[in-house]
Amino acid sequence: MSAARTTDAVIEVRGLRNQFGAQIVHDGLDLTVRRGEVLAIVGGSGTGKSVLLRTIVGLNRPAAGQVRLFGQDLHALPAGERVALERRIGVLFQQGALFSSLTVAENVALPLIEHARLAPAQAAQLAALKIALAGLPPEAGNKLPAELSGGMVKRAALARALALDPDILFLDEPTAGLDPIGAAAFDHLILTLRDALGLTVFLVTHDLDTLYTIADRIAVLADRRVLVNDTLAAVAAADDAWIREYFHGPRGRAAMAAARAPS
Repeated sequence: MSAARTTDAVIEVRGLRNQFGAQIVHDGLDLTVRRGEVLAIVGGSGTGKSVLLRTIVGLNRPAAGQVRLFGQDLHALPAGERVALERRIGVLFQQGALFSSLTVAENVALPLIEHARLAPAQAAQLAALKIALAGLPPEAGNKLPAELSGGMVKRAALARALALDPDILFLDEPTAGLDPIGAAAFDHLILTLRDALGLTVFLVTHDLDTLYTIADRIAVLADRRVLVNDTLAAVAAADDAWIREYFHGPRGRAAMAAARAPS
């Protein structure tokens, strides 16, 4: 785990309110994500972790507040400028969200053809590169999503998220459903890509091992807002019942011991 390279803010959320009917998910939520860091979002069930991610990437319009990416208000931009801004982000959704009727290579090439206006042959070449970056063998490109293991689906979705060379990578529960070895390998892949490509990573997770392995800072959602946003050590020391149970319960202690064990 490396410290963030700079304090420049690439994501700024101010006074965010997300509401669905009578249900208020976030109210007055503030959050800043710095360039080059891995920021992990954690919180109990129903605290709106995925809703926050979807709002920041523009898939959900908030009831109030502002979301700024690279200093620009995403929801206030004209359509053309918003599309250009959205090309600077890549998203790995919880279930991969790959097109089931397309091969892995076709899934990765699609945004290159639709958004970068590349010819199919050029898109195919770049797709092969992204597939390799995601740690998949070349032959995986010819497979349909249904023919892949859970870990390979995650990596295929990661390859597609990287297709347009994003500045920010959004990951929604990327290690959910993976065995411990596969989850650890995926965590290290994210760190390698962050360092090699200069990415900023916004990560929604409940995986304590992931937090100890790759997170620079952790933001805890509770009571419709960000309760604390700091380093793991500072967050784990916060005086809050959920934080104590999460970080200092049996699983938290096991993750801490594994992180401190000699490699």
